[in-house]
Amino acid sequence: MSDSLPPIELAGSIWFHSGTTNWGNPRRMALLASIHEHGSIAAAARHINLSYKAAWDAVHTINSLASEPLIICATGGTRGGGAWLSPKAQEILALYQHMHQLHEQFIEHLAQIEPGNTDTLTLLQKMLVQTSARNTFMGTIQAIQQDALYALLTLDIGLSAPVYAAITQDSRHNLGLLTKQETLVFIKATAVQLTPEKPHAEPAKSIFKGRVLKTQGSENHQQFLLALDEHKELTVLLPHTDVAQWPQPWPEFLWVTIDAKHVLIGRSGLQ
Repeated sequence: MSDSLPPIELAGSIWFHSGTTNWGNPRRMALLASIHEHGSIAAAARHINLSYKAAWDAVHTINSLASEPLIICATGGTRGGGAWLSPKAQEILALYQHMHQLHEQFIEHLAQIEPGNTDTLTLLQKMLVQTSARNTFMGTIQAIQQDALYALLTLDIGLSAPVYAAITQDSRHNLGLLTKQETLVFIKATAVQLTPEKPHAEPAKSIFKGRVLKTQGSENHQQFLLALDEHKELTVLLPHTDVAQWPQPWPEFLWVTIDAKHVLIGRSGLQ
């Protein structure tokens, strides 16, 4: 490559598609944001250096692809004319802005990769988190109890009770874990305790009542798919010896116990 050429920079953008129509491009999403801010199509178009006709064409395209108008326009009347976003449009805009932020972080990470860089594979592996743990959830750290070597995380994964994770302080610092932070929560299917009767409460253990959705057996093991609070699914794998004394037929509901020492925490390289 010639030394006179400027350095190559990585760039990209997010588009929303509907069939073969590209309606959610960055320019149109910027128009939505500008309408939301300025309250009129003319002012919004001026703010993002878009012609008035192009702005109206974009509004027509966006509204024609939705089951309800996303951009509501009025002329005269008590509001004095103007335009505003429907609740659905505001939801779409918020989603796009969140994805755009994540996309920018992704591009920044990719930009660190250089041809011939021996750290390229390691960087990609950090960005694309994979695990053998059967159960993966997104969680928010509600609290951290700790001493010099140990940290007990209280995690909200969208259930009626929190899940706990016991990790070392080295791991907490390496991951940069803080309260109110989102994190990945991994629970091995073989590490979950399952019983027909409700167990006694113990520190650093979470107890949930799960409805059995599906069971599958092998020569030595029984696998259960359970619904927790009717909207989260958990897979549990037990040896046949653990279920041999259960009442027959098996109950529709079983009690799940998750020990903090069996809960793993991870963060994507994009976070």
